[in-house]
Parts: sequence; C-alpha cells; structure tokens
Amino acid sequence: MKTIDLNCDLGESFGAYKMGNDDEILPFVSSINVACGFHAGDPSVMRQTVEKALQHNVAIGAHPGFPDLIGFGRRNMNVSASEVYDYVLYQIGALDGFVKAAGGKMQHVKPHGALYNMAAINSEIADAIAKAISHINRELSLYGLANSEAFIQAAQKYNITLVQEAFADRTYKQDGTLTSRTEENALIKNEDEAINQVLQMVKEGYVKAVHGEKVAVQAQTICLHGDGEKAVQFAERIYRTFELNDITICAPK
Repeated sequence: MKTIDLNCDLGESFGAYKMGNDDEILPFVSSINVACGFHAGDPSVMRQTVEKALQHNVAIGAHPGFPDLIGFGRRNMNVSASEVYDYVLYQIGALDGFVKAAGGKMQHVKPHGALYNMAAINSEIADAIAKAISHINRELSLYGLANSEAFIQAAQKYNITLVQEAFADRTYKQDGTLTSRTEENALIKNEDEAINQVLQMVKEGYVKAVHGEKVAVQAQTICLHGDGEKAVQFAERIYRTFELNDITICAPK
C-alpha cells in the first residue's frame, strides 16, 4: 500500500483579517505549515493554529517567508544568504516556542512563496535555509520541491531529512519547476484535472508538464492550498480519492 503526506499552509490570518479555511481543512490533511508572522500570521494566530493542529493530531511545521506582508511573501527579494539564515532562524524559533508551550513537537520546515521558489534553483538560498534548520534541530525535516538539486544538496550537507514535495493544483515546466504564478496557466482550476495529476504523481511517479512532456516526480508529500473558494471541497475529494485507491495518508516518519 502506498503512503503519502498531505500538507497545507495554515495560520495566514492576522489582526482583523481572516484568511483561509483552517478549521475545515484540518480533518483532511496530515501535516500543516504555519505562517510565522513575516508574510502572514501573527502571534495569536500562531498559537491558535498550533493548538488546533494538536487537537487533530496533525504534524506541525514552520512556514517561514520573506518579510513582505503586502506581497504575501510571493515577491522575490534581493537578499543575502546571511539575511535568509536570520529570517528563517527567527521564524522557526518563534513557532517552536508556541509548539513547546502547547506540549507538542515541531516536525518540519517548509519555506513559503518566493523564498521557496528561489531556494529551489539557488543553492546559496537553499543552503542558508538548511543551515538555519540544522542549528535549531536536525530532527526537523525540510519540505522542498521534488527533484530540486539545490534542496537535495543543502539537506545532505547539513544532514537533515528532505521531504520531496509536489503540488496538487500547480502546473509544471519541462525542467520540473513550477510554472510562475505570473503565467495564466500556473494554476489547475479544474478539480478533475488536479485529482488526476495527483494520482499520476503518487501512483505512477510522473507529472505532465504544460507542453505534454512527462517529468519524473517521486513526491513524499502533496501540497494543497487552503485559501480558495473550493479549497475544503477539493481537500475532501483528494482525501476520499486516496481512500478509494488504497493510498494511506500520513505525515512523514
């Protein structure tokens, strides 16, 4: 029987602004990535999200991003590796405090948005992220884009586990990277197409790129987005589809 982790970015509300469908999504995922206050989230939301995750027995990870609240962390920034290290160390430490206070244990780190995309192709950025993780706790896994040499090499260098990630509702380029969100075809909006893509990745180990090429993807975790209008419906469909196909949903060990 195949196993796969379903992860989702949560805790993105801040102040008076509510984002996402956190409560409704939690029953259908096995791990979550909690915003740490730079691109989204705030201390109260971080605490509440951690407490809810523990109630649902869901693995908790930090979701550090660039300090870009207005751009939701999706804009590239001209930063040094040293700055990335500081950003990531700071945010992991903040979330870890809330997790420990609630009696839990943090499991992983997944960079957010532009930080994630830059790290996937930039070895210096990936190295800084892995270095920060290793300096806090080498037992923390790093969630990174499947097939990314930058992520693979950084994880190996600092002796941390890399959990290779694929995306349910994103399209892929021939080189295995994600189509930029600035492109019209970046997102798969048809639920059936997204479900079929996920099954292809999990059962057959490949994804079809935007021009039809088969790209090998050995994913250990699938990312769902929790902030769309039909996000909960989509999460439940994937959950039920996996059940029907004898695919076990569980966080990486």
